[in-house]
Amino acid sequence: MQHILIIVNDAPYGSERLFNALRLAIQLNEQENPPAKVSLFLLSDAVTAVIPKQNPAEGYNIQQMLEIIIAQGSQVKFCGSCIHSRGLTELRLIEGCEVATMDDLAQWVLVADKAVTF
Repeated sequence: MQHILIIVNDAPYGSERLFNALRLAIQLNEQENPPAKVSLFLLSDAVTAVIPKQNPAEGYNIQQMLEIIIAQGSQVKFCGSCIHSRGLTELRLIEGCEVATMDDLAQWVLVADKAVTF
């Protein structure tokens, strides 16, 4: 089984980078031959995606997509210092998303067969 790491830096709404990263993660999780293990790491403004109940004007819902990815068995982690620097540490977060460090990301990079960045 391949381990694929997806790293995202952009905010959830405003560009479609996170949206496309989540679309790719969902599709990779659905592959059976060969199967894949997908891990998602959110950095910079992408950490704002873990805030629940956002009301986007666009036609997609990042929270719903993250919940699908988590239900598919993927781990979703976000940079703790990135969320702290944005003053968001006291907010509720989407269930299943985990605060992490650069050391966590480094470990994922070392064990990943492939890394994709958005």
